[in-house]
Amino acid sequence: MKEDNVKIQMRKGIMDYCVLAILANGDEYAPAIIDKLKGAEMIVVEGTLYPLLTRLKNAGYLTYRWEESLQGPPRKYYTLTEQGRTYLASLDEAWDTLVEQINTIRNKQ
Repeated sequence: MKEDNVKIQMRKGIMDYCVLAILANGDEYAPAIIDKLKGAEMIVVEGTLYPLLTRLKNAGYLTYRWEESLQGPPRKYYTLTEQGRTYLASLDEAWDTLVEQINTIRNKQ
């Protein structure tokens, strides 16, 4: 398996977690979410983000509202639901456990 492919698969696997973590800090619209992901050097494009947001909304983890914009058309702002906050908390725990497990493996070799 090629190294780049593995890295891409790893990023895809945690993208839901990253988006939920961004929204835990406040409501955002999609371009701002993309900017924050890119600022963290997570490679993402609109074609990847919008289906992910729809999937998270359909699962009950997000909701959205429309707001007028002074710089163009109205913007769709995404918000974490209570169910989304609970899910994020479980992902936080899973992430901490996973990092601990990987560190244990790496330090024992």
